[in-house]
Amino acid sequence: MAGEATFFTRHPNANDERERSFAYYTSERDGEPAAHGGPSRAETGAPETMTNNSLDTPRVSALLTRLFADAAHTDASIAALPPDELAALRAMAKTDYRAMYNRARDMYLAIAPETGRLLYMLARASRARAVVEFGTSFGISTLHLAAALRDTGGGVVIGTEFEPAKAARAREHLAEAGLADLVEIRDGDALQSLARDLPERVDLLFLDGAKILYPALLSLLEPRLASGALVVADNAGDSPEYLARVRGSGAYLSLPFGDDVEVSQWLG
Repeated sequence: MAGEATFFTRHPNANDERERSFAYYTSERDGEPAAHGGPSRAETGAPETMTNNSLDTPRVSALLTRLFADAAHTDASIAALPPDELAALRAMAKTDYRAMYNRARDMYLAIAPETGRLLYMLARASRARAVVEFGTSFGISTLHLAAALRDTGGGVVIGTEFEPAKAARAREHLAEAGLADLVEIRDGDALQSLARDLPERVDLLFLDGAKILYPALLSLLEPRLASGALVVADNAGDSPEYLARVRGSGAYLSLPFGDDVEVSQWLG
């Protein structure tokens, strides 16, 4: 589930930043003002441009705008919780991730729009064909990854989601975006669902579920990583063991991106 364990430690203005970043997904079609406040193409007489970026097609762009807005609205309720409840949720995220999944079954706990763009860029630049995602939630990150595969000729994203209702919603969103043919979402505990029937080589791994599972999942999937494969971990700072491994083992090149994302390259 995307960001589920460490949303509770995000800085207070995360939702504001997410809202400001909606400009990534808004368009200048039909004479609407440009996201930056300037004139639209219709007002300036500039010709419409074609795009080979699936994220910017009306179908996907409108969906992502809606999902990010929903995420900002629903997840804001966490910040309003009393301090003792927040403390209990943080403890639960570290000690009982199954209970945490259940408690957050209606929450998006989504990636930031910038992280979505990063995932798209990395998957597209590396021409990934096999992508594994730990923590699909409602499918925002999955949409970015599948869009990159669409734009580079195809492939498969294998996602995982503990909560069946969230997995079902993610499948609906992928169908709405026209990307469902590129994605398989597996319900249940990722330690079990990702222990079988994987591609021989994984080109990109995205970790955004329970942070206490990052080291175990890396161990599970490392034998499948293609040489030079990319591993992206959201909220990696909440998994010190994971960071120590990708930064200090010599098996990866690794660096932070923004406040809470770690991008690593497998050297095996």
